[in-house]
Amino acid sequence: MSTRVEGLLRDLAPQVLGALVRRYGGFDTCEDAVQEALLAAATQWPAEGVPANPKAWLITVASRRRIELWKRDSARMRREEAAAQLEPADPEPAPGVDDTLTLLLLCCHPSLTPVSQVALTLRAVGGLTTAEIARAFLVPEATVAQRISRAKQRIKASGAEFRMPPAAERAERMAAVLHVLYLIFNEGYTASSGAALHRVELTSEAIRLTRQLREQLPDDGEVAGLLALMLLTDARRPARTGRDGALIPLAEQDRTRWDAEAIAEGVALITETLRTAPVGPYQLQAAIAAVHDEAARAEDTDWQEILTLYDLLASIAPGPMVTLNRIVALAMVRGPEAGLAALAEAEAEPALAGHHRLHAVRAHLLDLAGDRQAARDQYELAARRTLSVPEQRYLEARARQLS
Repeated sequence: MSTRVEGLLRDLAPQVLGALVRRYGGFDTCEDAVQEALLAAATQWPAEGVPANPKAWLITVASRRRIELWKRDSARMRREEAAAQLEPADPEPAPGVDDTLTLLLLCCHPSLTPVSQVALTLRAVGGLTTAEIARAFLVPEATVAQRISRAKQRIKASGAEFRMPPAAERAERMAAVLHVLYLIFNEGYTASSGAALHRVELTSEAIRLTRQLREQLPDDGEVAGLLALMLLTDARRPARTGRDGALIPLAEQDRTRWDAEAIAEGVALITETLRTAPVGPYQLQAAIAAVHDEAARAEDTDWQEILTLYDLLASIAPGPMVTLNRIVALAMVRGPEAGLAALAEAEAEPALAGHHRLHAVRAHLLDLAGDRQAARDQYELAARRTLSVPEQRYLEARARQLS
C-alpha cells in the first residue's frame, strides 16, 4: 500500500466511524464495519485507483457491512424490514460533519482506564490495527485485542451516547483527551521498555491526531500548547541517538541536526498562544521546550527563565517529573548543592521513591558537585531500575566514565 493511500485512510478513519455511529449507533459494531472497509480500500485502491470521493466510498462500504453484521446478530425474521430501511440512500451520510472530536471524547470516556483509552484511541481514531498497536507497545496482540474489546463493552454498558458531552463535563473529558495524546507521544519519544529509544509511529500519530484536534478547536490554548510541545520536543529526535542507537543527552546533542522547521512552527505557535489564551500546563511545558530549542549551544540556555517557568508549572500542575525537572533547573541556576538538597526533600514523594530518574538526576548533580564515586553508584542504581535498554546503556556508560 502506498504512503499516500495509507495516510488518506488514517485521516478518513475517524470521520467514517463518526458518520456510522451517528447514523446507526452501536460503537463496537460500527468500528468493526469501518475496519473491514479500510481493509477493502487498502486492497482495492492501490490496484484500481483512489475513488473521486474516498470518504463517501468508505462510508458506503462500511454502512453495507454494518447492516450485514446487524442482520447476522439480529432475529432476521423480525428485523429484516427494519434492516432494509437502514440501507443508505445517500452515498455519503453526514457529508458536512466531522465527528473526530466527538469520537475522541468517546474513546476517552471516564469509565475507561488510561491504558484502554490509549488503545481505543489508536484503533478508532488513529486507524491503527491491533497488530500495529501491539508492536508499538511491545505487548502481545491478544492483550491489545482484549483491552479494546473490554473498552467497547464498558462504553456500551455505561450507556454513553455518540454526542458531545454536556458543558459541565466537557472540560474534564477534554483534559482526558489531551492526556491520552500526550501519553501516546511520550511512549513514542522515550519508550518505557524495549531495545529502541524511539517509536516513531507513535510520536507521528500523536502529532497527527493533535493537529486534527487543533483544526476543530483553533482557539483552545491547551490544544495549541500540546501541539507546540510535541513539535518542539520531536524536533530534537534526529540528534538524540548516535549511529549505534546510544542515547545522547540534551547538553551533548549536535543542534544542527535538530529539525529547524518544526522548531520554527512550535515557537510561533506557543508564542501566539501564550499571548491570546489563558495559560495552562501544556503551554508552560511548550514554553520550556522553546527556551531549550532556541539556544544555539547548551551553555546559552536561559536556565533562569526555565526555572521560572517550572515554578509556574509546579504551582498549577504539580507532578513527579515536574519536580525532578525543576530540581535540575534549580541546580543549573543556584548550583548542584541546592539541587541535591531539593532532591532529598522530593525523595519523600511516593511516586519518586526508587524511580530510576531520581537516581539519574542525583548522579548528575553529584557529578557536578565533584563527588564522582557517589555519582557512579547512583548511575549504576538507575541503570538497574530502568526497563529501557538505551537508557540502561547510557547510564552504565556514564558510570564507567566515572570509574
